[in-house]
Amino acid sequence: MVMVPMIVIAAVTLAPQDALPSKSGIAWNRYRDYDELLDAVRQIAARSPNLVRIEEIGKSALGRPMVVAIVNNPATGAEASKPAMWIDGNVHGNEVQAGEVVGYTLDALCNAHGQVPELTELIDRSVFYLCPSVNPDGRDEWFSKPNTPHSNRTGLQPFDNDHDGEVDEDGPDDLDGDGSIGQMWRKDPNGTHRRDPRDPRSFIPVSREPRPDGTTERGEWSSAGEEGIDNDGDGRVNEDGQGGYDMNRNWPSDWQPDHVQHGAGPWPLSYPETRCIAEFILARPNIAAVQSYHNAGGMILRGPGAQYNESAYPASDRAAYDAIAAAGAQMLPGYRPMIIYKDLYTVHGGFVNWTAEGLGIVSFTNELWTDDRIMQSGSDPTEEQRTRWRDDVLFGRTFKDWTEIQHPTLGTVLVGGQNKWSSRVTPHFMLEEECHRNFAFTTFHASQMPLLRAGNTRVRSLGEGVWDMSVEICNDRHIPTRTGRAAERGIALPDLMTVGLGDPAGAVVAGGIAEGGVLDRTFTPAKAEPSRLRVERGIPGLRSTVFRFIVRAGAGSIARVRYESQKARPLELEVVLQETVAP
Repeated sequence: MVMVPMIVIAAVTLAPQDALPSKSGIAWNRYRDYDELLDAVRQIAARSPNLVRIEEIGKSALGRPMVVAIVNNPATGAEASKPAMWIDGNVHGNEVQAGEVVGYTLDALCNAHGQVPELTELIDRSVFYLCPSVNPDGRDEWFSKPNTPHSNRTGLQPFDNDHDGEVDEDGPDDLDGDGSIGQMWRKDPNGTHRRDPRDPRSFIPVSREPRPDGTTERGEWSSAGEEGIDNDGDGRVNEDGQGGYDMNRNWPSDWQPDHVQHGAGPWPLSYPETRCIAEFILARPNIAAVQSYHNAGGMILRGPGAQYNESAYPASDRAAYDAIAAAGAQMLPGYRPMIIYKDLYTVHGGFVNWTAEGLGIVSFTNELWTDDRIMQSGSDPTEEQRTRWRDDVLFGRTFKDWTEIQHPTLGTVLVGGQNKWSSRVTPHFMLEEECHRNFAFTTFHASQMPLLRAGNTRVRSLGEGVWDMSVEICNDRHIPTRTGRAAERGIALPDLMTVGLGDPAGAVVAGGIAEGGVLDRTFTPAKAEPSRLRVERGIPGLRSTVFRFIVRAGAGSIARVRYESQKARPLELEVVLQETVAP
């Protein structure tokens, strides 16, 4: 008998995974239409009722609910007492992954609370306002109807795009029934293109240069534009589909009429979606950071939208923008910090232009997804690499083979090509990573909202019950308690520094800012109410401000100091009026 040794395998405890357990059970590797996205948001709120509440702030042009998810821990204070961040997405209907990023952000905040100390601390000292879709009608239309990757950007309030007195009468037509609007090629004996013999899905241009014998090459096909027919008989195709305006040109700052800025609407905030969002934001002056998600191109954008508004971003504000954008570029492969007018194009009446230039809030737009991710090398792919990506990684699901049909005015045409999922939209298997990396950037941005602490406090006796008291207030984050833009334009309220005395017979004789810092024994006294100092420029980012007060009160009595800012949690401290420095 052969004895076989017994092998005992000890139970193994797996190390904690880096992914947090999901409270909602929602997977963010697929896309949702507007109703599904709202269901996900409500499901998240239902699983975290002590942290999230849902507020309907208005209706879209077609009557869909405009929803904001509010993340606040009431155990650590009321919403109005904390700095807040506004996050939105999907102002353009075709920019669908923006809604997924906002939904993921809400989910991740809830999952992290109580599990990740850094994020728990951020959530407990902050408020988040998350609007998953600025354009519910456009989002729903993109999913439910044929579109290209670039349509439908607009809201769906009826609009006369071609100025013929009729609205929405000549939109695209899905001639091959594949659910997308592709391209059309018409037969043409003098065509500009021919089919590529190596890959007949591709059309290649023919040379227009004369041959040695004087003849020129002729193709067999010419482009006939986007898939559609001339529904209104005006000789044009697809020139007046649903809607036709741009809600990201409808905001008050630098708004320009439609003949200057196409899509701007008849006046600022003329659309129900922009109006209700503006009212919500204006009612919450504690909003200190704004993040808006669009697609595509891999950009971290800030204003201005026009060169002549450069002065709206003073140096003190640019320092915060630059630091936050630089951190984002490290978190988001292929993303580049950019200035809207300089690196993209001129925009009048844009949302982040309004929040930054009109409200003095540090604001970014991220253009989600970049084709640089196709090769994972940080470089733009070649056409051959794009084709291989489409065929070998996406298994051809973003391309429709060409179908020959009889067009009512063009005769024989080929219809097909790339469908609405073929560009701009993050591939589903990369969607959760895109969401998470942008969530990480958003939380970094939020973490840079003002965070105050007391620095050096000094008291010096001037004799006969008179005290020279200096208090240093420090801001440990990049964003000032009042941006340079807000201070220059008098936007919202200045910060307030107050001193109350425990000695009922005491008085604050003088008060002001010591411009030279802690060791500066001089200051310019306030002309009135020395116990209530208006701090017009706030506390700068990563810096401090020293306040000096001349106080008359009994030795050992208490001075109660309070610093208030609309963009930061209030700071309170008590100072004992007794000698702390030599005279």
